Amino acid sequence: MEPSAVARLTPGHRIADAVATVMGSWSFIIVQSAILFVWITANLVGTIRGGDPYPFIFLNLALSFQSAYAAPVIRMSQNRQQDIDRRAAENDYRINVKAELEIELLHQKIDQLREREILKLTEAVRMLTELLEQSASGARKSDTESGRPS
Repeated sequence: MEPSAVARLTPGHRIADAVATVMGSWSFIIVQSAILFVWITANLVGTIRGGDPYPFIFLNLALSFQSAYAAPVIRMSQNRQQDIDRRAAENDYRINVKAELEIELLHQKIDQLREREILKLTEAVRMLTELLEQSASGARKSDTESGRPS
């Protein structure tokens, strides 16, 4: 991300990004799985007196609470990232259009150079042909004057 874009982030955006980064990591999944395992085991074995007996209503409430807040925060982070990606794609498009126009201009210049070279070569061939014809007619003329057959 550009440094100027990072500087414009609000505290809410920073929090949303941090939450999305943490919750989208393997570390979070492993830690949460370990906590759930310990919670369920402790409550099934009865280690916690008056805890959260099966069907773990308090655990369900805690996970529902986590989901209720995590989903919108993660979505905010995704929306912001989508905006950044869209701006980058628009910038790439503008650069590609500019490059395409420059390439087209180069093609036109090459075509013009090629046409000039063809005209020069055509003129050179015409001049050489004239010289050859003059030389040939001069040779015939000198042959006829000297009495040699052509």
